[in-house]
Amino acid sequence: MKILFIGDVVGGPGRKAVKVLLPRLREQHGLDLVIANGENSAGGAGITASTAREIFDAGVDVITTGDHVWDQKETAQLLVADPRVLRPSNYPAGVPGQGSIVVTRPGLPPVAVLNLQGRTFMPPLENPFTVAAAEVAKLLAQTPVIFVDIHAEATSEKIALGWFLDGQVSAVIGTHTHVQTADERILPGGTACLSDAGFTGGHGGVLGREWAPIVERFLKQTPQRFGVCETDVRLHGCVLDIDEATGRTRTIVRVAEVLMA
Repeated sequence: MKILFIGDVVGGPGRKAVKVLLPRLREQHGLDLVIANGENSAGGAGITASTAREIFDAGVDVITTGDHVWDQKETAQLLVADPRVLRPSNYPAGVPGQGSIVVTRPGLPPVAVLNLQGRTFMPPLENPFTVAAAEVAKLLAQTPVIFVDIHAEATSEKIALGWFLDGQVSAVIGTHTHVQTADERILPGGTACLSDAGFTGGHGGVLGREWAPIVERFLKQTPQRFGVCETDVRLHGCVLDIDEATGRTRTIVRVAEVLMA
């Protein structure tokens, strides 16, 4: 089966890129399932019911998030109302929402999606390694096809999680840093890894934001408003070809598509 993962969708430009480019990518790769990280989809900070609906309407099946998941007040209600929107699984017990989902589709095997957040240079959540071990054990009872979004700052933490879960999950793909890395590979146990899938939005600035106020901040260390960049819009991510019976990944291919003006 073929799964497309779309890196962090940033603001309106990112949502537009998904809407316009996804149909062609679906046909080109013969996609069976689409997952996207949407934690920056609402004006570049957080996610709302309306931005989630726009992403789902574009053809995405599951939305993962990360440390910006709480930036919009309404998100807690969204997480409870729609189980297709995940928050990192390693938040403490009692936090609204859920960190994993098993998607079932007619004619396809169940696919599990697990959302985790790293701790290095990030807010101090529960240990993603121990949480992953427990969650994966539960998910394996339902399906061998398991996709993991590890939303983390440190490349080492993402790679280490890949080795930790090798042979147990189909893929461990990193998000958060917004720069697509060129280290895609399949580990000995069949787990595909990529340190960062990149981001979907305006690449004509700094990580999806306008470049001028960010340069000003670095120059003067004064507060600035970081508007969403609307130029050089691209969709970044990766396509996975996974063996349905074993959950092992056959191939991982990076995706970097330009939204033409």
